[in-house]
Amino acid sequence: MGLGAGLLLIRLSPVEALVLFGLGALVIGTLAEPLVGLVGGLFLGLLRAYLQAEVPQVPAQIGHLFVLLAVASWAARGLLRRDLRLPPSRGVLLPLMGFIGAAWLSLWNAVDLGYGLPEFAKWIEVLLALWVVADRATPRRLPWLVAGIFLVGLFQAGVGLYQFGLRGEGPEHFLIAGTDFYRAYGTFEQPNPYAGYIGMTLALALGVFLGQWGERDKGTGRPPFVLLALCPLLPLAAALLASWSRGAWLGFAAAMGAIAFAWPRRARWGVLVAAVLVVGALALHLAGLVPPALISRLTDFAADLRLQDVRGVGINDANYAVVERLAHWQSALEMWRSHFWTGVGLGCYEPAYPRFALINWPNALGHAHNIYLNLLAETGILGLVAYLAFWGAVFWQTWRATRTTVGLPRGLALGLLGAWTHLSVHHFFDNLYVNNAHLLVGLLLGLLITRSPSHPVIQSPSNPVTE
Repeated sequence: MGLGAGLLLIRLSPVEALVLFGLGALVIGTLAEPLVGLVGGLFLGLLRAYLQAEVPQVPAQIGHLFVLLAVASWAARGLLRRDLRLPPSRGVLLPLMGFIGAAWLSLWNAVDLGYGLPEFAKWIEVLLALWVVADRATPRRLPWLVAGIFLVGLFQAGVGLYQFGLRGEGPEHFLIAGTDFYRAYGTFEQPNPYAGYIGMTLALALGVFLGQWGERDKGTGRPPFVLLALCPLLPLAAALLASWSRGAWLGFAAAMGAIAFAWPRRARWGVLVAAVLVVGALALHLAGLVPPALISRLTDFAADLRLQDVRGVGINDANYAVVERLAHWQSALEMWRSHFWTGVGLGCYEPAYPRFALINWPNALGHAHNIYLNLLAETGILGLVAYLAFWGAVFWQTWRATRTTVGLPRGLALGLLGAWTHLSVHHFFDNLYVNNAHLLVGLLLGLLITRSPSHPVIQSPSNPVTE
């Protein structure tokens, strides 16, 4: 067998041999530790759009294979030990299962199950990733898991910065007007969802950094993992800026406000810190220290934003992107009116779109560019209410964790609060559950559950827990 493998490697190019060796090592690592497979699945999953467009000979969904292998490895361990437990925090698990149930209900009369079932599988993957992380992320493994998430983010940031300023060429429609720079889009092949992923990872890094700054881990006596979060901060922030994504900028601004509010232990000090942040931003703007191009990018869409029927609105180069989104929002509302309770089916916005398309906008964009309207159209009022209830529970559990933890756990709680805020705000303008970015959401939800007061990993000054 070894001789056969050696002969195979000789016949391959150096790049192909390196990739094959890396995949083999990842398989072995996943069998040894399921968390390795989840991080590897995230890395490979985010390559989906790139592989589909540039390397069609490689399965675009290869990341899912490693996620499934990780789950299988974890389940086998649990069955052998006769210790396969549910995640400890039902405050998150039950609302998530409630939304999954509402999504499943929407599929009974779905327009096209070929679209609906893959979208439903995403949420099953989120649940499984959450489950594995909640069980495996012990205090000893937790820093390695967080480091793995940051390494994947650094890779994507590096690709985006190369596309922005080093490559010197790119898709014409990604060229930033008046410059020689191109919008960063990583392996997503689209800048906006790429920026959403970068923003969530950046918020996590910022929270971990601030949560560790100036204090030691009182639960274990170990030094804080400041460098773990400091290293990716600048590259991720630069990549977010290079994406030129308004929705992501607004989302991250809200994330910084949420982190600033939760950072102090006392709420009144949190209000003061958040206020200082807002005043500081306004002062920079009034002093003319914010580049005019950024101000224009953030504000020029407001002139064309209108909450009214956009049929018959004149279309030009300046308002095209805004009116296009408004047209798809309007179509999503029409779908909901036609299928009030359970929608057209989870994931079925695109196949249902031709029936509800506005004149001048015959082509579906895959989703409504607003997750709330998209879910309203696809899963009806029941699905949207279940989704909002789920994220309400997630925010509540995260806020509680910022009040009851110290050290790295508190840094993670702050970062998660920022990540959820970014996701929620950016979702007003886009759908970030694309290109397998939902795998990151699953990993982060698992981190939240490991931070739950009911989880045995939790550490506090009065009740330190070590592995």
